[in-house]
Amino acid sequence: MKFLISREALLKPLNLVAGVVERRQTLPILSNVMLELDGNQLSITGTDLEVELVGRVTLEQAPQAGGEITVPARKLADICKSLPDGSDIEFIQDEQRVIVKSGRSRFTLSTLAANDFPNVEESPGSQDFTVKQGDLKRLIDRTSFAMAQQDVRYYLNGMLWEVSAGQLRVVATDGHRLALCTLAAPIETQENQQVILPRKGVVELARLLMNENDDVRVVIGSNHIRATTTDFTFTSKLVDGKFPDYDRVLPKSSTKTVFGLRNDLRQAFSRTSILSNEKYRGVRLMLSDASLQIVANNPEQEEAEEIVNVDYSGESLEIGFNVSYLLDVMGVLSGDTVKLSLSDANSSALLEESEEGDSMYVVMPMRL
Repeated sequence: MKFLISREALLKPLNLVAGVVERRQTLPILSNVMLELDGNQLSITGTDLEVELVGRVTLEQAPQAGGEITVPARKLADICKSLPDGSDIEFIQDEQRVIVKSGRSRFTLSTLAANDFPNVEESPGSQDFTVKQGDLKRLIDRTSFAMAQQDVRYYLNGMLWEVSAGQLRVVATDGHRLALCTLAAPIETQENQQVILPRKGVVELARLLMNENDDVRVVIGSNHIRATTTDFTFTSKLVDGKFPDYDRVLPKSSTKTVFGLRNDLRQAFSRTSILSNEKYRGVRLMLSDASLQIVANNPEQEEAEEIVNVDYSGESLEIGFNVSYLLDVMGVLSGDTVKLSLSDANSSALLEESEEGDSMYVVMPMRL
């Protein structure tokens, strides 16, 4: 293997792929990325056995010799970052070593055989559709904050993708709140399919969707999901588990509907959160005609109070929420107004954009 590449052309795919590689590995080869040169197409592959990412770059100069080899991911990325802008990098494979040369710099890296590099097995997909990268990123950005972090209910540490005729819906929940976003998509299917993408897969995929007007092709199989663009191929194992029936969580018969300005509510929640209990983060909402009072207390007997004008008339209601959950929702909603549907102090709240939105958020109440 022998080729020349510009630093900028190599750095972008290398950084993305190196992000998948875990720092602490049980298998030494998992700390490496595989370089594969076929014609003038260079593929860079990294994996942690759960998620695999292949970045592709086309060489401007025809390579002198192709081949495949694995090299340490972090070291190669750090070398490329440290070289001056605009420099060219030459790679020469020398038996069990790879020599990286640029200007007056020369690095010799150890390698491991490409044959030992693990491959995520190809599985036939039962769903195959193409959407815009920006649309898919929006689905992830609007819901991923509600995924659980390290829940013993492992199926909550991920995101549900529900594929049905004409739409892709994603849902995330940690048991205290739920986020749902729906995209109309050119999907032709006879049956609904639900799969759970693990947390790391969600995070990595969101990082990759940078060209919002370009297409991404998604293939969903029984135990893998694969997303392909011109620049990369992303593959992730799916979580083997049953996601809760989210439809049962969505409040159906709310008796109180409140409309408020999103920015005013967001700022009021943000200010009252300063004096909320650091551990429980509870705030009390007192709803009355045309007004929403927000109160926070903490163990030091300190108190914050905000009053926000809202569009509401009806019975008064007092209800408690985790203010962090409300702020998360306000942060991803767009539009000027927020629609808040409530029933009583023990029932969940439903938040959505008052214009015809594609997202719904459920937040469970707290006892204060």
